[in-house]
Amino acid sequence: VQLQASGGGLVQAGGSLRLSCAASGGSFSRYAVAWFRRAPGKPREFVSSISGSGVTTYYKNSVKGRFSISRDNAENTAYLSMKSVKPEDTAVYYCAADTSTAYTTTREEDFDSWGQGTLVTVSS
Repeated sequence: VQLQASGGGLVQAGGSLRLSCAASGGSFSRYAVAWFRRAPGKPREFVSSISGSGVTTYYKNSVKGRFSISRDNAENTAYLSMKSVKPEDTAVYYCAADTSTAYTTTREEDFDSWGQGTLVTVSS
């Protein structure tokens, strides 16, 4: 499966942004999708994930209540809606898929297909 992340950009602190992850080449509803991010000088970290059905979601504690993950299986697209963004949310955001299962986890090693990343910059 191929993934294409988009929607990044420059946003002021407190603002909102929605990232998209368009998938092609697979049965989208059969696999879990996640968002990870890498801030400057830091390792990549888990942000959020969603099961194939969309029923189960997980979030990094620091984004709970501010970020929302969703998916539209008919459109083969997953989303990460970000609100009340903070400067510490500045990072390259990557979408990833675990093509082996529709059940989702938070572990980076479980995700075997990755998009190219989209940069989110939050100004203070």
